[in-house]
Amino acid sequence: MTFGGILLLLLIAAVSGSIAQALVGYSRGGCIVSIVLGFIGALLGYWIADALNLFLLFQVNIQGRNFPVIWSIIGGRGVICGSIEPGGWQKALSTNL
Repeated sequence: MTFGGILLLLLIAAVSGSIAQALVGYSRGGCIVSIVLGFIGALLGYWIADALNLFLLFQVNIQGRNFPVIWSIIGGRGVICGSIEPGGWQKALSTNL
């Protein structure tokens, strides 16, 4: 993978992580946290989709590697809800109602 491909992958992961944080209403950290959240969310989301035999929604192909954007957002939301301290997840989820 070239340097440009890696930068594009980081950009997509940052956007996916930012969207996941916005959906939950929890915004700790900055761009680096969003990138890490996007990658962890992609791993978790892909694993969930594979375990439940669900199809992969909206994949972005970057130099032969697929990045599942929708599952990255779903997985990132799960990571955020799982990492918030006890009782804090109810507050984070109630902001969307």
